[in-house]
Amino acid sequence: MRVHVTTLQGDLVEVRVSAEEETTSGEATTTAETTGPNPISPEGKELIWGAGSFLVFLVIMRVFLFPKLKKGMDARYNGIREDFEQADATRLSAKSDVAKYEAALAEVRTEAAGRVDKARQTLDQERSTKIAEANARIASKRSAADAEISAARTAARDQVAAAVATVTARTTQLAVGKSPDASVVQKAVQEAMQAGARS
Repeated sequence: MRVHVTTLQGDLVEVRVSAEEETTSGEATTTAETTGPNPISPEGKELIWGAGSFLVFLVIMRVFLFPKLKKGMDARYNGIREDFEQADATRLSAKSDVAKYEAALAEVRTEAAGRVDKARQTLDQERSTKIAEANARIASKRSAADAEISAARTAARDQVAAAVATVTARTTQLAVGKSPDASVVQKAVQEAMQAGARS
C-alpha cells in the first residue's frame, strides 16, 4: 500500500506501507523512506538569525526605547501626582471657603435674629403704648359717660321726685281736703325713692 504525505516545505513524500505478512526487510524500507527533515526543529541558520535579531532588538530596546518609555512613565507619574496635589489643594481651599461661608451665614443669621428681636420689642412697646392710650381714652369716655348717666339719672330722679311730690301733694289735697306741707311731702318721696333704689 502506498501513501502520499506532504511535508511543511511542500515536498511530496511517498510512503510505502506493507502488510504484516511481509518480512521485516519491508518494514525497514518503509521506515527509511518516511524519515525526512523534522518540521519542528529549526535549522542552524534560523537559530543564528533569531538569536541575532533578538540581541539587536534587545539593544535597541535597552538603548533607545526603554529610556523613552521610562521617561514617559515618570512624566505620567509626576503628572498624576501633581493632579492629586492640585486636587488636594483645591479640596482644602473649597473646605476653607465653605467654612468662611458658614461663618458668614451664622453671622448674618445672628444679625437677622437681633434685628427681628429689636423690631419685635419696638412693636411690643408701640402696641403697649397704643393699648394704654386706647384704654385711657376708653376710661375717660367711660367716666364721662358715667358722669353723664349719673347726671341724667340725678336729673331724672329729681324730675321724678318733683312729679311724685306734685302728684302726692295733689292726691293728698284731694283726699284730705287741705294742702300738705311741701317739706313733709318731699321727705316722704325721698325716703320712698331711696327704699326703692335699695331693693
